[in-house]
Amino acid sequence: MFDALAGRYDLMNDVLSMGQVRLWRRRVQRILQAGPGDRVLDLAAGTGTSSVTFAESGADVVACDFSLGMLQAGQARQVKHDPFQAKTRGRVAFAAGDALRLPFKDGAFDAVTISFGLRNVHGTREALEEMRRVTRPGGRLVVCEFSEITIAPLDMLYRRYLTGVLPAIARRAARNPVAYEYLAESINDWPAQRELADVIRAAGWSSVRWRDITLGVVAVHVARNL
Repeated sequence: MFDALAGRYDLMNDVLSMGQVRLWRRRVQRILQAGPGDRVLDLAAGTGTSSVTFAESGADVVACDFSLGMLQAGQARQVKHDPFQAKTRGRVAFAAGDALRLPFKDGAFDAVTISFGLRNVHGTREALEEMRRVTRPGGRLVVCEFSEITIAPLDMLYRRYLTGVLPAIARRAARNPVAYEYLAESINDWPAQRELADVIRAAGWSSVRWRDITLGVVAVHVARNL
């Protein structure tokens, strides 16, 4: 499914989020606080757009994804337009990998981040445990994911957008609109902020906390490998 979305994935993200995805990406970068000398794993990185944002601060980033189509689209863009070298101080490398069996050594990264991908993994706690394995002691986790708006009437309107408006836009603009029906369903089924924090703790992470963005449409959870 994600292979089929790769060509217009970033464009559709902009359209369906009404440009908010760029704001969310920048907020994650500031929260991550990765800098020169840091080695970052950007899991479920897709075409590597988020990885470029992290590398702008000087970190070396591995953009890892299960979808070969996404990785190929990102690499093709790198070769054609060379945006990574133009925009970044750090390096971006692409790697194929399964979140449940990451192809990296124990403690290989200073930080692991995953944005809008954790809900697509079959085994949330197992994936978080695997992320902890590849993070060095004292390293950090940043999870950016769709969540629950804290104001009930607004959350109700948001759910109507997900189930009604978003699929309608996708049917007109996307080449694979069924994938965006899955998007709405997966967001509706995803746990709220506190429940996700409990899962992160159960996977062995410490100092778990979160902050809401855009009233809770998105929540960013952070934790430490202590």
